[in-house]
Amino acid sequence: MSRLKEKYVREIVPTMIKEFGYRNVMEVPKLEKVVLNMGLGEAIHNIKVLDSAVEELALIGAQRPVVTRAKRSIASFKLREGMPIGCMVTLRRERMYYFLDKLFNATLPRVRDFRGLSDKAFDGRGNYTLGIKEQIIFPEINYDKIDKVKGLNITIVTTAKTDAEGRFLLEKMGLLFRS
Repeated sequence: MSRLKEKYVREIVPTMIKEFGYRNVMEVPKLEKVVLNMGLGEAIHNIKVLDSAVEELALIGAQRPVVTRAKRSIASFKLREGMPIGCMVTLRRERMYYFLDKLFNATLPRVRDFRGLSDKAFDGRGNYTLGIKEQIIFPEINYDKIDKVKGLNITIVTTAKTDAEGRFLLEKMGLLFRS
């Protein structure tokens, strides 16, 4: 069992039961999945960008990404339906906990001038999305081998019903929010 999951079971569940007054352990919000998404608009013109993005996302997520394709054609963007325009990985269970542990304790503190994340990125249902401007902040990425700095979105999906519950859960897990 990963450190983060063990912390959730031993410390966070009893704290949340006390804080929010849940009557049953199954009511306590938990992490469902983490989705890493890399949208690449320039893949329309240069398909090699997509190949390098797939390799980098596989290193970051420790799982093979799925190539996402355009749902409809947009003439002004020279985009046709079915063209590859990004890649994504969905992490669940142990891989999700290992990734979040690494993100909270190793990756985000490496960002220069990091004072915490915005608490305005919740969706109203307790899910949190953060955008990362450069993939080079992850320790798995070799700085010498990247051809282009790319950003990615990380969505943390929880079973929380409100943003307050989701924020409390993520704070207790180790995500730092700006005050």
